[in-house]
Amino acid sequence: MSTVRRLLERARDTLSANSDEPALEAQILLAHVLGRDRSWLYAWPEHIPDARQIVAFELLLSQRMQGHPIGHLTGEREFWSLPLKITADTLIPRPETEHLVEIALQLDLPPDAHVLDLGTGSGAIALALASERPAWHITALDRSPAALDVARANATRLGLNRLRLLHSNWFEALAGGERFDLILGNPPYVARDDPHLRAGDLRFEPPQALISGTDGLDDIRLIIEAAQAHLEPGGWLWLEHGNDHGGRVTELLRAAGYRQVAVHRDLAGHERQSGGCQSSTAAAPRSG
Repeated sequence: MSTVRRLLERARDTLSANSDEPALEAQILLAHVLGRDRSWLYAWPEHIPDARQIVAFELLLSQRMQGHPIGHLTGEREFWSLPLKITADTLIPRPETEHLVEIALQLDLPPDAHVLDLGTGSGAIALALASERPAWHITALDRSPAALDVARANATRLGLNRLRLLHSNWFEALAGGERFDLILGNPPYVARDDPHLRAGDLRFEPPQALISGTDGLDDIRLIIEAAQAHLEPGGWLWLEHGNDHGGRVTELLRAAGYRQVAVHRDLAGHERQSGGCQSSTAAAPRSG
């Protein structure tokens, strides 16, 4: 008899060959199929799903075994405690990117700061900031109309409609004199021939949101140079990058004239975000 308990046990065994967290992934997929949260599975382990639900669950397991990301299979991913809709048109928000939100919240910005999120995708960073700082004026842009549709749907569903969304290839759609107290983002930073592109979840994510030239830094170079024309005096630029890019990105920031350049590490100790200030007048965020 296919109870919740037995379905989870079999799924865990199936996924263990390809997953670092087979039990968790099994719970996420079954909870999605049943329209419940994971805590419900613990409370009702002897519940017997109907035949349609079992078939749907087995299909999701098969797709996961083929490498399809969990987020694409469920159509949702939590970021900063916000349930975000995601699609194949957007990057799947990752836990390490939440540190970029933490950095932004630690900066000494005006109460009504103007903030720009570059390459917003699902809207994860911009919506997290909007949920924490409702008085901030947040603009989020992306060059993908499909990604902007996802971000717009997330903003509406979460009631964070003050967000301004722009279709733009980096700064192109901004008025020439428009300036911000903070510019931040998670731009493409994977090298064109990086073998990781042929493995795991990256195989199913939009290449234009991942790949940036032969060394992964083409977009970051462009942003570092172009952002200066859109930063207020004392304004900050913070970017996520590859875990082996910290030294090169901080060099680029210093060479462009940014001050108080710093690099932050993720929970695994990898250098993951770097930033700097237009002048030496602002206080740097606490080191992570």
